[in-house]
Amino acid sequence: IYGMEPPDSSVQSPDLVSLELTVENVEKALQQLYYDPDMEHKNVAQKWLTQAQTSRQAWQFCWPLLSPDKLPEIQFFGASTLHTKISCHWADLPTDQHQTLRMQLLSHISHFSSGPKMVLTRLCVALASLALHTMPQGWPRAVADMVRVYQPEKEEVNAHAHCLALLELLTVLPEEFQSCRLPQARRAQLREALAGEWTAVCPLLRQLLQRQEGNSQVKERALRCLSSWVGLDVPLHGESEGLLQDCFAALSDPELFDTAVETIVSSISQPDCQRYTDALVNLMPLVLGLHDQLKAAARDGDMETSHGICRIAVALGETHSRTLLEQVEHWQGYLALVNMILFCTGIPGHYPVNETTSSLTLTFWYTLQDDILSFEEDKQVVYLQVYRPVYFQLVDVLLHKAHFPSEQDYTSWSSDDKEQFRIYRVDISDTLMYVYEILGAELLSNLYDRLGRLLMDTERPTAWQDTEALLFGFQAIAETIDVNYSDVIPGLIGLIPRISISNIQLADTVMYTIGSLAEWLADHPMMLGNVLPMVLQGLVKAELSVSSVSTLKRICRECRHDLAPYIHDIMTVSQVSVTIRFTNSQCMWLMQGLGFLLSALPMEEILGSLTTLLTPHIQRLDTLAHQEPSPTAKLSIIHILGMLSSLFTTLDISRQDEGSEGTTPAQARPNPVVVVLQQVFTLIQTILSKWLSDSEVVEAVCGVFERSVKTLLNDFAPMVQQLSEMLGQIYSAFPQASALDLTRQMVHIFAGEKDHFSPIQALIELVTSTTLSIFQQGKRNQCSPLGFLLQLPLPLCHHQIVGSQSLCCLTEHFSEVLFCLNRHCPVLLAQWLKEGLRVPGFPSAQVSMEQKDTFSQQLLREQTNKRRVKEIVKEFSLLCRGMQGTTGYSADY
Repeated sequence: IYGMEPPDSSVQSPDLVSLELTVENVEKALQQLYYDPDMEHKNVAQKWLTQAQTSRQAWQFCWPLLSPDKLPEIQFFGASTLHTKISCHWADLPTDQHQTLRMQLLSHISHFSSGPKMVLTRLCVALASLALHTMPQGWPRAVADMVRVYQPEKEEVNAHAHCLALLELLTVLPEEFQSCRLPQARRAQLREALAGEWTAVCPLLRQLLQRQEGNSQVKERALRCLSSWVGLDVPLHGESEGLLQDCFAALSDPELFDTAVETIVSSISQPDCQRYTDALVNLMPLVLGLHDQLKAAARDGDMETSHGICRIAVALGETHSRTLLEQVEHWQGYLALVNMILFCTGIPGHYPVNETTSSLTLTFWYTLQDDILSFEEDKQVVYLQVYRPVYFQLVDVLLHKAHFPSEQDYTSWSSDDKEQFRIYRVDISDTLMYVYEILGAELLSNLYDRLGRLLMDTERPTAWQDTEALLFGFQAIAETIDVNYSDVIPGLIGLIPRISISNIQLADTVMYTIGSLAEWLADHPMMLGNVLPMVLQGLVKAELSVSSVSTLKRICRECRHDLAPYIHDIMTVSQVSVTIRFTNSQCMWLMQGLGFLLSALPMEEILGSLTTLLTPHIQRLDTLAHQEPSPTAKLSIIHILGMLSSLFTTLDISRQDEGSEGTTPAQARPNPVVVVLQQVFTLIQTILSKWLSDSEVVEAVCGVFERSVKTLLNDFAPMVQQLSEMLGQIYSAFPQASALDLTRQMVHIFAGEKDHFSPIQALIELVTSTTLSIFQQGKRNQCSPLGFLLQLPLPLCHHQIVGSQSLCCLTEHFSEVLFCLNRHCPVLLAQWLKEGLRVPGFPSAQVSMEQKDTFSQQLLREQTNKRRVKEIVKEFSLLCRGMQGTTGYSADY
C-alpha cells in the first residue's frame, strides 16, 4: 500500500472497540490495519472495519472516503464499502434512493476514470451490482445508458480515460453476474436482460477495434470486454460475426496478439455457438488464413505465436467437430483445418524444451475419431475414406514426437522437463489407442512392417530412438487393446531378441512391451523362452529394476501355470536381486510376482520353495527382534514384514482346484502360508513386545495377517485363536487403527463360524470395552459428539470450525455433516445441539443464546434442502465472526 504514512511507534494504537463510526475513525483503523506491527491490533482493526462496512452508517460515510484529497487506500475502502452495501444490504436502501445512488456512482466513475485503477474497478463493480439489482424493471436500458453516458467524443479532454472506464464497467458487469448468488429464476431473467443489451455493446466494440488511430490499450480492453460477454451466450451471427472477424484482424498486431487469441478461443469455445452453423463455416477461412503465419512461427522458433494459433485451430476443430463434419458441402475446408491441426501436432522440436504446442492437439484426435464413429454406418464409411489417411499420417507424427532426444541433450534436461516429457508420452500412448479405433489391425501391421525393416536391414545404421518409438507404439496399443488375435504378435516376439539394446530408455521400453504382451504369452507359452531370459537379465541391472520387476510380475501373474521350466532361474535371480539391488516398492512388486509363481506349484513343492525364499529374511528378522529399538532396525523390520505381506497377498493355492479333477481338495491340506505364519508367530510376538507403542511397526504386523486373511479366507482358520488373543493384547495396550481394521476383517469372515465364535466374541468384547473407556475419558474434553465435530485442535489454541476466523472455508463441509446427521438421526442431533450450544462462549463469544437457539431451530427444520442448510450454517458462521451480511473487507481487497 502506498501513500499512507506509518504511525509513530511510540503512540499507542487506539482502542477501536469503543470508537464510533466516523470517517476519521475509519482512517485510523485503516492505518492500524496496514502499519501496526502487532498482529492482534491488526486483527482488531480488520474486525472493526468489517463491522463498519455492514453498519447502516456505511451508506453515508463511504462517500467522504472517496473525496479527491483522500489517499488511494482510503478511497479503495470507500469503494469496497459501497460494493458491500449494494451487493449484500440492498434491501436496506429505500427505493426512492436508487436513482440518486446510481447517479452518484456514475459521477464518481467519471471522476476516477483517470485512476487510481483499483478504485475505479471497485466503483465499476459497485455500479454493476446496482444494475443487477434493478434490471430490467428499475433500470430497463442499463447498459445502453452506461454507453451513452461514457461514450467519448474525440474532442473531449478525458476521452481516452472515459473510454477505458466504460470498457472496465462493461467488462465487470458480466463477471459480477457470473459470480453473484441468485435464485435460478432471477438468474434466467437477468441473463435474458443482459443478452438483450448486447446490441448496445457490440457496435461499440467494433467501432473501437476498427479505429485506425486507435490506442492499443483501448483495443486490448475491448477484446477483454468481448471475452467477458461471450460467457452470456451472446449470438454469434450478424454483427457479432463481424466483431469476431475484427478479433482475427487484431492478431496481426504483436501487442494485441495474446489478448486476441484469448478472446477468439473464448468466443468459439462456447458450446452455444453450435447453433450458428453458418458463422462457424465462415470462421474456417479465417483460421486457415493463419496457416502461413503458423508455419513461419514454427520455422523461426516463435513458440508464443505458434501456440496461440494452434489454440484457435483446436478450439474450432475440437469444440465443433461434429457440427463441421456434418457440413458435407464444406468437407474440404474442414479437412484443411484437420491438416492444419496435424501440422501443430508435428511442430518441430522436442516437447517441452523446444515446443509446448503439440500437446494442445492430442484431445482433438480423440474427439474427431469419436465423432466419426458415432455416425451411422453408411456415413462412417464415407468419413473413414477421407480421414483414415490422415490418421496414418498422425501415427508417423506421434511416433516421431515420442522420440527421445540424443543422450547428450537428454542429460542436459532438468528433472522437471524429463517428467513433463514422460507425461507427454503417456498422452501420446492414449492417443495411439484412439487411433487404433479408426485404423484397427492395419495399424499393428504397419508398425510391425516398419520395425522388421529397421531390424533386418543390417547395412544401414539405425538410431535406437527409431526402434524405441515403434516398440512404444506397440506397447501403447497392447496395454489397452486385446491383441490376442493379432497375426503380427508372433513375429514381434521373434523380433524382440534381435534388438541391440544399447540404451536404458530402449531397454525399458523392451521390458514394458514384453509386459504388455503377458496375456498373449499365456495363450502361447511356447514363446516364453524367446523373451523371459531378457527379463531375467534385466533384473540384475539396477537401472532396469523398475521395468524388469514390473514385467516379471505381469508374466508370473498371467503365465504362472507355464513357468515350471523357468522357476529355478526366476527364484535364483530374484533372491539375489531382492537382497542387494531393489528399492522397497520394487521388492514388494517382486514378492507379489513370486506369490503368483508359487501358487501354481504342486502343493508338495510350495512349502519347500517358501522356506528357501524366506529363510534369509526370517533369520534377519529374528536378529532385529532381539536388538534394542533403533530407527535403522525399525525400517528393516517394516521392510521385511512388508515383503511377507506382499508375498501372502498373491500366494493363493485355492486356484489350483479350478479345473482339476481327482485331486485332494486344498482345504484338506495344511496351507503353506499358515504353516509359515505359525512358525514365525513367536518371533512376531517378540517384535511386538519391544515395538507395541510404535504404530508403524504394529501396522506392518497387522498388514501381514490382514493380507493373509483376505487371501486365505477360511483356510486361515487354524490361526483364529492365536491371532484373536494377540489382537486383543495389542488393542488393550495401545489402541490403533490397524488393529481395528484387522479385527473387522476377522469378524467379517469368522464370526458366523461355530468353531470360532468364542475367540471372536471375546475379541469384540475386549475391543468394545477398551473403546468405550476411551470415549469416557474423552468426555472430560468434549461435552458431546457435537462438541467433537465443532472443535478442531490447532497449535496454539482451539478454534471452532463454525466460529473460526481462519477456517471459514470448512463451513461447507461442516454443513454436509450436519445435514446428514439431521436427515438420519435428528433426535440425537437435537440433543447434541442443545448440549453443545448451551456452553457459554461456544462456539464463539460473538453469538448470544438467542442466536444459537435460532440456529438450532432453523437447522432442525431442514431435512431435505441441502442448499438451505449450507446457507444456515454460513450465516451462523458469519455471526460467530461478527461478519454477518458481508463477505469481508480483506477478500474485497
